[in-house]
Amino acid sequence: MEYSGEEFDVIVIGAGVMGSSAAYQAAKRGHRTLLLEQFDFLHHRGSSHGESRTIRATYPEDYYTDLVLESYALWERAESEIGYKVCFKAHQFDMGPAHSKSLRAVIASCRKNSLPHKALDAQQVARQFSGRIRIPEDWVGVYCEMGGVIKPTKAVSMFQTLALQNGAVLRDNSEVTEIKSLKNGGVLVTTGRGSHGNNDNNGGQFRGKKCVVTVGAWTRKLVKAVSGVELPIQPLETTVCYWRIKEGHVPDYAIGGDFPTFASYGEPYIYGTPSLEYPGLIKVAVHGGYPCDPDERPWGPGMSLEAMKEWIEGRFSGRVDSGGPVATQLCMYSMTPDEDFVLDFLGGEFGKDVVVGGGFSGHGFKMAPAVGRVLADLALTGEAKGVDLKYFRIGRFEENPKGNVKDYEDQVNHFFND
Repeated sequence: MEYSGEEFDVIVIGAGVMGSSAAYQAAKRGHRTLLLEQFDFLHHRGSSHGESRTIRATYPEDYYTDLVLESYALWERAESEIGYKVCFKAHQFDMGPAHSKSLRAVIASCRKNSLPHKALDAQQVARQFSGRIRIPEDWVGVYCEMGGVIKPTKAVSMFQTLALQNGAVLRDNSEVTEIKSLKNGGVLVTTGRGSHGNNDNNGGQFRGKKCVVTVGAWTRKLVKAVSGVELPIQPLETTVCYWRIKEGHVPDYAIGGDFPTFASYGEPYIYGTPSLEYPGLIKVAVHGGYPCDPDERPWGPGMSLEAMKEWIEGRFSGRVDSGGPVATQLCMYSMTPDEDFVLDFLGGEFGKDVVVGGGFSGHGFKMAPAVGRVLADLALTGEAKGVDLKYFRIGRFEENPKGNVKDYEDQVNHFFND
């Protein structure tokens, strides 16, 4: 086994959007940084590829607001450094049954955080969107100015390029097989020989003062292998669907106009973006998927489409063909029981030398710039300012296997019963 002889301040394992953002943050601060990826850079086996992701500030959980607002600013800062755009502005529209606690909590959170928004009834929604979106009479809508669409593969490439420009070392096809705690502090990271059939890789060992683990759907496997800690992070395979906009209505649903990114609360939770990546097609998908082993995926066939077909027919007034999607893409979720992130020290023999970022549960991409900042802070300084990390602790699952309790009653009552 080759030991490179190099010692890094930070070794980041996993070069998806979170790891690439963390590597950029560490390198930008002048720290010797190594970014390792088990597959090719920009591969399609995980959670950080594809054509679009939504960014929105409307969350029922208050503790995400600051992360999202910081991320908006950090996306723009990174774009200014790289010289091209990865995030495109749009408004955000949330909708659902009027009695939905989570949707009412979105409104309460908007009020609490002074986010510009409008609560709309069914008639107001029809007028707001000139009939392009309609909701049932017993539903409400929340129209917020802060939405947008991110180009994911382009964004990951941006962070990797910026990390490289700031002095980081990037190595792909380097699967980490072992992380050992060193007696004098720091860690020894071992990569496998010829990982995933790549015979050009002879494996290696790298010393790091600190280590950040951001391996997405492989988090549970790697953390258990190196520490014995069992994190309740379940990989899911999800299907992203694109539907054809009917002739004469394509401009009505395109990015750059006033058509928003959107989310529909209830069962199932449905989300989507304006037409951008594929002209004439609109992205509408279900938040969720099927449990799987990330190394032995089924690669489809995906989930039942009946609920989505019905939703599309009802919401888009027949202007989008609901017969079936004309294109689909597969992606991975890394789900925690409460759908909240894990941003914490691994602890045990590793103490604060190993930081874990995982369990982003299908909604973390938008916050990658702030998450990268937090992970770099934790690794380099032992703390992260500007965000309450109690909701993202590993230990919360020991206290309650389901994690954070999501009861929005108090939050809703405070703002609706004053």
